[in-house]
Amino acid sequence: MAHLLHLDASARSDSFSRELGTAFVKHWTAAHPEGTYTYRDLLSEPVAPIDEARVRVATQSSVNGVRDLAAMDEVASAPELAEAWAATRPLIEQLLAADVLLIGTPMYNYSIPAALKAWIDRVTLPWLPLAGKSVVVLSARGGAYGEGTPRQPFDFQEPYLRAYFGALGIEDVEFVHTELTHAPVMPFLAQFRDAHAASRAAALEAVEALAARVPAEAPAS
Repeated sequence: MAHLLHLDASARSDSFSRELGTAFVKHWTAAHPEGTYTYRDLLSEPVAPIDEARVRVATQSSVNGVRDLAAMDEVASAPELAEAWAATRPLIEQLLAADVLLIGTPMYNYSIPAALKAWIDRVTLPWLPLAGKSVVVLSARGGAYGEGTPRQPFDFQEPYLRAYFGALGIEDVEFVHTELTHAPVMPFLAQFRDAHAASRAAALEAVEALAARVPAEAPAS
């Protein structure tokens, strides 16, 4: 059966990225009634930023040619590494158990929130075997950053995440964006409110279609 790991990174409880995530989960569970689901709110359950010990865990992973959790347990059993590994291992276990990783994230300052970056920094190790998994990123952007827009060059969110997951061997990475989310509340963006409404509607429609087809082929239980 397929397993979905869902991360939310928005600092707002009523954010558009959370709205998309809620819709995705609803449609995904309907399409995969035997699937399983794990959720983590990176704001209410934050991941600690990496420290020197966590960096040394990664270094020792490479030095010792680690390829799995069991070998990492042995390498990280040294007293100076044990605490950092204890904070990291459960997060990696969650990720390895997932067939689909769902990320709800706003664009903050042209990129991703610190809460999501902390999770990425914490779970990433050179040997992490993620090929074959699917990733769905549901984002909300205050402005418009789509192809052909003046602010397209300022989008460091999607290119970064594509590069990151690609480097880990994940080929199936899908993005759905709700744009111009500031338009409903910012008077100087009032002329873009219809465009925002259209973007939001299109994103919700795309989420429904996407939820029905990922993973493309659910693993056998």
